Amino acid sequence: MEITWAAVVARRMRRHFLSEAAETPGDAVRAMCGAHAQIAAAGEVSVALRVDGANRESVQRDEGLVKTFGPRGTVHLLPLDDLPMWTGALSALPAGGQQPEPIRMTPDELDQVVAAIGEALANDDLTVDELTEEVVRRTGEWARTPTIPAFQGAWARWRQAVHVAAHAGVLCHGPMRGRLTTYSNPHRLRPFDPMPAEKALTELLHRYLYSYGPATPQQFARWLKATPTMVKPYFDQLPQVELNGQTAWVAPGDDEFPDERAEGVRLLPYFDAYGVGSFPRELLFPGKAFDRATARGQAGNYPLLLVDGIVAGVWHQKKTGKKLHVTVEALTPLNRRRRTLLDVEADRLAAILDCAPSLTLGDVTVGAHA
Repeated sequence: MEITWAAVVARRMRRHFLSEAAETPGDAVRAMCGAHAQIAAAGEVSVALRVDGANRESVQRDEGLVKTFGPRGTVHLLPLDDLPMWTGALSALPAGGQQPEPIRMTPDELDQVVAAIGEALANDDLTVDELTEEVVRRTGEWARTPTIPAFQGAWARWRQAVHVAAHAGVLCHGPMRGRLTTYSNPHRLRPFDPMPAEKALTELLHRYLYSYGPATPQQFARWLKATPTMVKPYFDQLPQVELNGQTAWVAPGDDEFPDERAEGVRLLPYFDAYGVGSFPRELLFPGKAFDRATARGQAGNYPLLLVDGIVAGVWHQKKTGKKLHVTVEALTPLNRRRRTLLDVEADRLAAILDCAPSLTLGDVTVGAHA
């Protein structure tokens, strides 16, 4: 079956932003297949933009979400109910981003530290310094050795295992303690067992294809930070379609595409899942949008202006007191209707952040987020 890019965009937009997407923050995050939250405010705005009447505070209060390390080893908001799938899938992936010898931890050391983290967080939320003391007490002084290059000096050796512990299901983010991040054990929120790896990876692929399909093994592997060779067997027996002259796959029973076209204007914050998860990049970021709105093909480094589901510019916000100043750099002219829709979107963004909006069309001079 051959499908058009317009039909793909219409389906993705409907599932992310319209009636199919969400009634609660948890529904929204599930429809996004995880919300990138390395920048906390951006992640919370991403979710709120998909839920009528939601704001940043309502996302923060949602007890159905957990902040932890998700795909690509980056901090995500994930539905608490889905942690069995996520931990089962992510813990099955080959280790990536390892430290060089001789500072790299051995498999036995990793096991020791992960067990120590789980025990230390079983009853308390701990800051990184407090967790360091507990891990060292349970494993030995070798875990304290400053070895991991950081912004100011070096981090303790045990911190190589933070995302491993999260993927094992024994670490997540806890409540902020003033300006300090704490870690917690998600089993304190709800006990669970990680799903078996094969079942978990199959389910995660189907979730991804629901949100971003049709897609190829190469695209899924890039999103998950795995290898195409590893994920390709999970595509066996899945329905195939033709998109832009290339074979792509969809989830079982999910091969219907709407006849309508995507319409509307959206302002998506840094690392919004729609831009990060959607492929092909050259179709989502057409023409000069590819150079202006990606960092050498990597999406997420710029907030995106979407027009009818396609990237059509970038934007930047600056908060001054209770005023939100939004500058939008459109790469194509905006007619009167789209300009009105942009005003509405800026108002929605300001309401999420509890500010009064100020919108300007002009050049964005701020560079890509590192």
